[in-house]
Amino acid sequence: MNLSILYRGPLSSCNYGCDYCPFAKHTETAEELAHDRACLERFVAWAGTRGTASLGVLFTPWGEALVRKWYQSALAALTRMPHVTKAAIQTNLSCKLDWVEECDKAKLALWCTFHPSETTRERFLAKCRELLDRGVRFSVGVVGLKEHFAEIEALRRELPSDVYLWVNAYKRGRGKEPTPSPSVRSPALSAELLAGRGKGGEQALRISTASGGLQEAPRAFTPLPLGRGAGGVGSLGRGLLYYTPEMVADLTRIDPLFPVNDTYHASRGEACRAGQSVISVDGDGTVRRCHFIKEPIGNIYAADFDACLRERPCTNDTCGCHIGYVHLDRLKLYDTFGDGVLERIPLGYR
Repeated sequence: MNLSILYRGPLSSCNYGCDYCPFAKHTETAEELAHDRACLERFVAWAGTRGTASLGVLFTPWGEALVRKWYQSALAALTRMPHVTKAAIQTNLSCKLDWVEECDKAKLALWCTFHPSETTRERFLAKCRELLDRGVRFSVGVVGLKEHFAEIEALRRELPSDVYLWVNAYKRGRGKEPTPSPSVRSPALSAELLAGRGKGGEQALRISTASGGLQEAPRAFTPLPLGRGAGGVGSLGRGLLYYTPEMVADLTRIDPLFPVNDTYHASRGEACRAGQSVISVDGDGTVRRCHFIKEPIGNIYAADFDACLRERPCTNDTCGCHIGYVHLDRLKLYDTFGDGVLERIPLGYR
């Protein structure tokens, strides 16, 4: 059996101070950090016992984990396990990178987020170049705040075209009602949607039909529910109606999958891999289907853990985060990402 685990331990400290993040500049006591380390080391030891099945791991910490050496060591240990196919982590890329030389880099991947309010583009790009030089696979992303649009455009220009740049839609203050979805309006997304690699142009806005032919995708999806925003359509404030259709089109030229992220996908009763071949695990080993359904279904340290892995329909009304909706069967995003699901790298990119 193939199993993917999204691990999130108790770590909650971060060296960045983004104003939209509840963990900005949060610090932890030595005792709290020691507890996080013990939880992580226990998890890695457990992973080593799963040699009869292939295993993929994505660390999704609340804070910044790679400034802690025990996360670097955990990634090195996991990538050296024969049955582990992928070990990835979400990071702001502020750490030193010499530790990657201890890893099997064929299995290592980084999900790197650029924070324009916390570091310069030049410094961040220097880290990206170092990853390229060291032979580490990675994606790059940024939260699509309006005040950062110029930085996002510059980042796309300056990154190699075969490095995927994703944009997370800013959704705070917006209702979670289901919104029109590209997967409903159009046939299944495929790698051909991404052929333009975010450079603009017509090719980046085309999708593959079920019959294999190409058709032009909508220039701008309608990602927002009807309602009263903080400042109305096109407002520079952060509210319900955050993006205009023109902004959506611009961001889609940078990230062809932006409309998928700028959507709350109807999910109640939908088939999803979460809970069967993908699970969320916390520091004490508690298993949940995903980070967004709080009901526990088991514990990895229990003798009967494997019995909890089975297909379950989603119990949430909507799903609006990549690490959740990417596993919805209806969206067919595994066809788009291939073996890059955990690190958020679609087919056709480095």
